[in-house]
Amino acid sequence: MAIQIQGTLGSIIEVDGPNTRCLRVVARPTDYGWMGQYCVSLQSGTMAAGLAAASEVFQLRWIATPSLAVVWGVSIDGMAGGTASFSAGPGFFALSVARSWTVDGSGGTQAILTGNNQTMRSSMAPSLMGAVRISSTGALSAGTKTYDAQGLGGSYFAVSATASTNYINQVGLYGSMSLEEGGNCSPIILSQNEGVGIAATVPGSATWRFGVTVLWSEVDAY
Repeated sequence: MAIQIQGTLGSIIEVDGPNTRCLRVVARPTDYGWMGQYCVSLQSGTMAAGLAAASEVFQLRWIATPSLAVVWGVSIDGMAGGTASFSAGPGFFALSVARSWTVDGSGGTQAILTGNNQTMRSSMAPSLMGAVRISSTGALSAGTKTYDAQGLGGSYFAVSATASTNYINQVGLYGSMSLEEGGNCSPIILSQNEGVGIAATVPGSATWRFGVTVLWSEVDAY
């Protein structure tokens, strides 16, 4: 049985009928209501040599209620070594979801999200996100939270013994970095006191730097 849709100018469109006309779909980002859409890109300081395996180097914590944070994409924006040489070996960045995050971590550099900072449009409301921080020279303190047993995304890369080398370019750890494409069809949805963190494992002996970008929406419901 055909379905008929009447447009605003009175034209009839038949879906799967004998005179079927084309329906055009316009994909838009999730409606943020009175809140907004945000993106932040942070760069680390010069990381000290000898970082312990699986050290936290990035944290993002959602603290608002009953609103939600919809995380569309998380990327590592490259990792480069300094003038000293690494011990050659594998490196790994791991993205994980944290629950019951009642106390912020500390250390590193914290993003400034007040006012219009990081809004995708100046008329959007200031972000309700809690602390977003990246390492400056070493691991961040954990705060009070529980990570899931397994990660949600990650990236392995090779580290050579050659100094001043770019070991990886931008690589996605999760999702899409484009709101125009509708974001990721399965975003990370954070309720109060939930968040995401990135842990790094790199060979010893050398200093290095890296960056992180996160794209998210803040909504009343999803």
